[in-house]
Amino acid sequence: MFVLGAGGQGFNGGDIAFQLLMFLLLMFLLRKYAFGPLMGVMKQREEHIANEIEQAEKHHQEAKKLAEEQRELMKKSRQEAQALIEEARKLGEEQKEQIIQAARAEAERLKEVAKQEIAQEKEQAMAALRQQVASLSVLIASKVIEKELSEQDQAKLISEYIQEVGERR
Repeated sequence: MFVLGAGGQGFNGGDIAFQLLMFLLLMFLLRKYAFGPLMGVMKQREEHIANEIEQAEKHHQEAKKLAEEQRELMKKSRQEAQALIEEARKLGEEQKEQIIQAARAEAERLKEVAKQEIAQEKEQAMAALRQQVASLSVLIASKVIEKELSEQDQAKLISEYIQEVGERR
């Protein structure tokens, strides 16, 4: 026989075969009862983590989309507010112009009324003056009839007439 070791033991092929058989049986049992379920659990865990990552990514995308929508809404709100402010400013300007035009029209109307009143009063004053002139003319004529006047008397009569008219005013 062939000796391999220094202890004198020889090559025992049966022990090696038995140990190999036991090792293969142990591997089969571990694979069936330990590694299989362990791999299943690991596979489920991997799928769960992948799903969680996918869900987180979806939520992140939705959050980005909502944030963008919020930005757009804020932008639109600012634009609408600016448009309302601009419209109110224009309306204020229009009302200001209308008020100014109404005030000008009223001032013009009052001016015309005042002109008409002045013209009426002037006409009344002229009528009163004509009446006074007529009265004085009649008075002068009656005095002239009473006596014939010289040039000096006429000048005196006219100056008296003018003085009398001035006193009546």
